[in-house]
Amino acid sequence: MSKSDEILDVAEGFARERGYNGFSFRDIATKVGIKSASVHYHFPTKGDLGEALARRYADRFFSELGEPTAVASARRRFARYVGTFRKALTVDKKMCLCGMLGAEVASLPPAVVAETDRFFTRNIDWLQAAFPGGAKRTRRRAIFILATLEGAMVIARTFHDAEAFDATTAELASAVLD
Repeated sequence: MSKSDEILDVAEGFARERGYNGFSFRDIATKVGIKSASVHYHFPTKGDLGEALARRYADRFFSELGEPTAVASARRRFARYVGTFRKALTVDKKMCLCGMLGAEVASLPPAVVAETDRFFTRNIDWLQAAFPGGAKRTRRRAIFILATLEGAMVIARTFHDAEAFDATTAELASAVLD
């Protein structure tokens, strides 16, 4: 693993637990076992780091998710999509990185805001392709699904209860699939 990837891994962990504003280059350097100046060597500013984090997270998310048409049934596409969020919550034991960044968007550097926006736009595009219908209805439904999942993660994390996430997604499935 390259030092740059190691820095990104550590920074992602901090950001998904504490938010973008909840860690410093010094925190990263301490955990990686390098000097803070070495973090700056790879990522001159925190904005550069945040931009790289959000881009990498989105690319991994969509790589894992796959194409919306790769699965024939709407119910399976929905389950695949929900599963990516559930994995973050239950396996990684962390929040969605871009959900955390979205909550802090007013205090983020423009490049990080742009990558966060790109993540959410790609999600909406994926959902629109996965659940076609009238353009206005499909976009509204995509935003509803995405917002509900991000919110369900917050509630589940707050209550330390993955069942809260599962109950929410079961209701969501009934609302959008039936």
